[in-house]
Amino acid sequence: MEIKNIDLFENAPVPKAVFSLAVPTVLSMIVSVFYNMVDTFFVGQTGNPHQVAAVSVATPVFLFFMAAGNIFGIGGSSFLSRALGEKHYDKVKKISAFCFYGGIVVGIAGQILMFTFMRPILQAVGTSGNTFEFARQYLSWVACGGPAIVVAGAFTNLIRGEGAAKSSMAGMMAGTVANIILDPIFILDSFHGIPGLGMGVAGAAIATVIGNLVSIAVFLLHVCSKTSVLSIKPRHFSVRGGILTGVLAIGLPASLVNILMSLSNIVTNKILVSYGDIPVAAMGIAMKANMLVIFVQLGFAMGIQPLIGYNYGARNFARMKSVMKFSMLCVVIAGCTLTGIYFACSRQIINVFINDQAVIETGIKLLRMLMCSGPFIGIMFVFNFTFQAMGKAIPALVLAASRQGFIFLPMIYLLNAMFHLDGAILAQPIADFCAIFIALGMFLSMNKRFSQESRAQA
Repeated sequence: MEIKNIDLFENAPVPKAVFSLAVPTVLSMIVSVFYNMVDTFFVGQTGNPHQVAAVSVATPVFLFFMAAGNIFGIGGSSFLSRALGEKHYDKVKKISAFCFYGGIVVGIAGQILMFTFMRPILQAVGTSGNTFEFARQYLSWVACGGPAIVVAGAFTNLIRGEGAAKSSMAGMMAGTVANIILDPIFILDSFHGIPGLGMGVAGAAIATVIGNLVSIAVFLLHVCSKTSVLSIKPRHFSVRGGILTGVLAIGLPASLVNILMSLSNIVTNKILVSYGDIPVAAMGIAMKANMLVIFVQLGFAMGIQPLIGYNYGARNFARMKSVMKFSMLCVVIAGCTLTGIYFACSRQIINVFINDQAVIETGIKLLRMLMCSGPFIGIMFVFNFTFQAMGKAIPALVLAASRQGFIFLPMIYLLNAMFHLDGAILAQPIADFCAIFIALGMFLSMNKRFSQESRAQA
């Protein structure tokens, strides 16, 4: 581990430490937003709203591979940052090697399941007669790249967990640039006079898989360098000594966020499809656009996770809480600013993705409704990644289950029955606000124990 990273974790002023780790992570998340937006943009250029809707209904299934990546990425990152705080560097190598090989195995298993149950999966996520074949093409190629998606998602977080946020960002950016270059080539018949392959949604999936492979190549270059404490050497692979349970204890609750997000998207799409394909396409675009506001705040919270985990492992609670307070201030400022811009420029934002007037008008309305929790959702993310960094599996699980699960799911059915389409869309912002208050209550309870331990140390 480089000395400069240890100094950053232990001694740097809180604003400097936070920005050093969070800014590259935020930039990575913005890159990730464009990564997702690019597919929707170029698929929208086909002029076929059914293809846009197909990507929307297929996205929740794609998120299951991302969930698998989070088992090893967030679970491993949380575990190794605490191990670094405890100066257990050999354990860090074992954690990263386990995550690498475990990610490959789980990715292959997901690939097999996807091809085996493709038809029932597509029927379950709410495809219509117009979108089924497009969604099948998209998911077939996603399944082919399943192991790459899992491993890339894992190492984005693992590299960030050792304090190398810039290297993590470089890998994500390399994959995104590859995806942006390849999308028009694979999706469209031609783009600005340059002939393409005209593969539509299948081309979008192929470009995404290649982008993940490029990211993995950059990540492995970092891991094999002398500046990294991570390892993918087979001799470091182990499930003993608490490695398996340490990763899964946080990784499984973290992956539940993606699984519940997939489930909530599936439920939303199944409800929206009863109103026709236009609301499904509009919601897909609105959610893609809304990702910028969500991911900027999510990136900030993810960025401080290694800092929180390190200081929790070192039992430096005062510094840990200072990091949390400063980060919350930053995410609220960012959330308010972006929400204001989105409300003022909703039409221009939606118009970027598609030319269909009916989809644009519906998309403007849905985007503004989704943005209601935009100014404050980052607070919940800071709490959530703090719980993960501390290894608090149960609070992390409860918080994940509340936002996308036991609050959102009954809420969307109830509000849809009462207020129809508007009610279904407002279910998510309402669930967001509820999750913020739940997170605050859980942390206040933990804070009492931190204060007691701090007094005992003094």
